[in-house]
Amino acid sequence: MAADTLINDFELPFQLYDVLGAETLTEHPKFAEHSRETFDAVLGTANKIATDLFLPHNHVADKNEPQFDGKKVSMIDDVKVAFDAFRESGFIAGRYSFDDGGMQLPETVMTAVAGYFMAANPSTTAYPFLTTAAINV
Repeated sequence: MAADTLINDFELPFQLYDVLGAETLTEHPKFAEHSRETFDAVLGTANKIATDLFLPHNHVADKNEPQFDGKKVSMIDDVKVAFDAFRESGFIAGRYSFDDGGMQLPETVMTAVAGYFMAANPSTTAYPFLTTAAINV
Protein backbone atom coordinates (compact mmCIF):
# COMPACT_ATOMS: atom_id res chain seq x y z
CA MET A 1 0.00 0.00 0.00
CA ALA A 2 1.44 3.38 -1.02
CA ALA A 3 2.16 5.95 1.68
CA ASP A 4 -0.58 8.26 0.37
CA THR A 5 -3.21 5.52 0.11
CA LEU A 6 -5.83 6.31 2.72
CA ILE A 7 -7.74 3.02 2.66
CA ASN A 8 -6.59 -0.17 0.97
CA ASP A 9 -8.15 -0.34 -2.51
CA PHE A 10 -8.86 -4.05 -2.12
CA GLU A 11 -9.99 -4.11 1.50
CA LEU A 12 -12.79 -1.55 1.27
CA PRO A 13 -14.66 -3.18 -1.63
CA PHE A 14 -14.21 -6.57 0.02
CA GLN A 15 -15.69 -5.31 3.29
CA LEU A 16 -18.52 -3.35 1.65
CA TYR A 17 -19.63 -5.83 -0.98
CA ASP A 18 -18.41 -9.29 0.03
CA VAL A 19 -18.76 -9.05 3.79
CA LEU A 20 -21.56 -6.51 4.28
CA GLY A 21 -23.42 -6.99 0.99
CA ALA A 22 -23.88 -3.24 0.52
CA GLU A 23 -24.89 -3.73 -3.10
CA THR A 24 -28.04 -5.55 -1.96
CA LEU A 25 -29.22 -2.33 -0.32
CA THR A 26 -30.19 -1.15 -3.82
CA GLU A 27 -33.04 -3.67 -3.65
CA HIS A 28 -34.62 -1.50 -0.94
CA PRO A 29 -36.97 1.13 -2.46
CA LYS A 30 -35.13 3.96 -0.69
CA PHE A 31 -31.87 3.11 -2.45
CA ALA A 32 -33.29 1.75 -5.73
CA GLU A 33 -31.90 4.65 -7.77
CA HIS A 34 -28.37 3.66 -6.76
CA SER A 35 -26.12 0.82 -7.87
CA ARG A 36 -22.70 -0.51 -7.05
CA GLU A 37 -21.40 1.86 -9.72
CA THR A 38 -23.02 4.79 -7.89
CA PHE A 39 -21.47 3.68 -4.60
CA ASP A 40 -18.06 3.25 -6.24
CA ALA A 41 -18.28 6.71 -7.83
CA VAL A 42 -19.13 8.26 -4.46
CA LEU A 43 -16.25 6.44 -2.80
CA GLY A 44 -13.88 7.46 -5.60
CA THR A 45 -14.89 11.10 -5.16
CA ALA A 46 -14.37 10.87 -1.40
CA ASN A 47 -10.95 9.30 -1.90
CA LYS A 48 -9.90 12.01 -4.37
CA ILE A 49 -11.08 14.96 -2.25
CA ALA A 50 -9.61 13.47 0.92
CA THR A 51 -6.27 12.70 -0.76
CA ASP A 52 -5.98 15.95 -2.73
CA LEU A 53 -7.43 18.48 -0.28
CA PHE A 54 -7.46 17.05 3.25
CA LEU A 55 -4.28 14.99 3.45
CA PRO A 56 -1.75 17.62 2.30
CA HIS A 57 -2.42 20.02 5.17
CA ASN A 58 -2.90 17.49 7.98
CA HIS A 59 0.45 18.22 9.60
CA VAL A 60 0.34 21.91 8.67
CA ALA A 61 -3.01 22.36 10.42
CA ASP A 62 -1.66 20.69 13.55
CA LYS A 63 1.22 23.16 13.64
CA ASN A 64 -1.07 26.15 12.88
CA GLU A 65 -4.12 25.73 15.07
CA PRO A 66 -7.10 28.08 14.73
CA GLN A 67 -6.59 31.38 16.54
CA PHE A 68 -9.22 33.59 18.16
CA ASP A 69 -8.32 37.27 18.55
CA GLY A 70 -11.39 38.13 20.61
CA LYS A 71 -13.50 38.96 17.56
CA LYS A 72 -12.64 36.53 14.81
CA VAL A 73 -11.30 33.00 14.36
CA SER A 74 -8.55 32.58 11.79
CA MET A 75 -7.06 29.40 10.40
CA ILE A 76 -5.07 28.24 7.41
CA ASP A 77 -6.85 28.71 4.08
CA ASP A 78 -6.53 25.00 3.22
CA VAL A 79 -9.21 24.16 5.80
CA LYS A 80 -11.83 26.26 4.01
CA VAL A 81 -10.82 24.88 0.61
CA ALA A 82 -11.21 21.32 1.92
CA PHE A 83 -14.49 22.09 3.70
CA ASP A 84 -15.92 23.73 0.58
CA ALA A 85 -15.01 20.72 -1.57
CA PHE A 86 -16.64 18.38 0.95
CA ARG A 87 -19.79 20.54 0.97
CA GLU A 88 -19.91 21.01 -2.81
CA SER A 89 -19.58 17.26 -3.34
CA GLY A 90 -22.82 16.76 -1.42
CA PHE A 91 -21.30 14.72 1.39
CA ILE A 92 -22.76 16.86 4.17
CA ALA A 93 -26.22 15.73 3.06
CA GLY A 94 -25.15 12.37 1.62
CA ARG A 95 -27.29 10.26 3.92
CA TYR A 96 -30.39 12.45 3.66
CA SER A 97 -33.30 11.93 1.27
CA PHE A 98 -33.49 13.39 -2.21
CA ASP A 99 -36.49 15.43 -1.02
CA ASP A 100 -34.28 17.05 1.62
CA GLY A 101 -31.52 17.82 -0.87
CA GLY A 102 -29.41 14.79 -0.03
CA MET A 103 -27.94 11.94 -2.04
CA GLN A 104 -30.02 9.33 -0.19
CA LEU A 105 -27.03 7.04 0.31
CA PRO A 106 -27.03 4.13 2.75
CA GLU A 107 -25.33 4.72 6.07
CA THR A 108 -22.90 1.92 5.25
CA VAL A 109 -21.61 3.82 2.22
CA MET A 110 -21.48 7.12 4.10
CA THR A 111 -19.46 5.47 6.85
CA ALA A 112 -16.96 4.31 4.24
CA VAL A 113 -16.88 7.87 2.84
CA ALA A 114 -16.14 9.16 6.35
CA GLY A 115 -13.26 6.70 6.61
CA TYR A 116 -11.39 8.42 3.78
CA PHE A 117 -11.63 11.83 5.44
CA MET A 118 -10.75 10.57 8.91
CA ALA A 119 -7.71 8.78 7.49
CA ALA A 120 -6.61 11.93 5.65
CA ASN A 121 -7.08 14.62 8.27
CA PRO A 122 -9.12 14.12 11.45
CA SER A 123 -8.88 17.74 12.59
CA THR A 124 -10.19 19.31 9.37
CA THR A 125 -12.75 16.54 9.01
CA ALA A 126 -14.25 17.69 12.31
CA TYR A 127 -15.70 20.80 10.64
CA PRO A 128 -17.96 19.10 8.07
CA PHE A 129 -18.72 16.28 10.52
CA LEU A 130 -19.87 18.78 13.16
CA THR A 131 -22.04 20.44 10.51
CA THR A 132 -23.65 17.09 9.74
CA ALA A 133 -24.12 16.42 13.45
CA ALA A 134 -25.84 19.79 13.89
CA ILE A 135 -28.22 18.91 11.05
CA ASN A 136 -29.13 15.72 12.93
CA VAL A 137 -30.09 17.73 16.01
